[in-house]
Amino acid sequence: MKSLIIYFSRADENYFGGRMKYIEKGNTEIVAEYIKELTNASMFKVERKKDYSKEYMACIEETKQEQRRNENPELKAYLDDISEYDVIYIGAPIYWGTMPKPMFQELERLDFNGKIIMPFTTH
Repeated sequence: MKSLIIYFSRADENYFGGRMKYIEKGNTEIVAEYIKELTNASMFKVERKKDYSKEYMACIEETKQEQRRNENPELKAYLDDISEYDVIYIGAPIYWGTMPKPMFQELERLDFNGKIIMPFTTH
């Protein structure tokens, strides 16, 4: 079975154990890489054309406003076809009780009929 990992992940300043810390790779990307090691899946990283702020509190405000306005931001790249894949891993952090808006922007475009969906989240 051929597998694909579609994920969104944010590095930069993040909140860890009561304090802010700069990270070079987001937690969801780390989990996606573990899945790739175990499954030999292809990977597709969902990225906004205009990155979120590197500063954690500013990013939180941006994502909150994006969700309130139900905005779908433009992405750097889009998947056009996932027909060759049998299993789709979908990974994202949880922002305000749901996935970040860039994930909705990507996933709403795709046909998941007949696919095995394996979601994973980080928080």
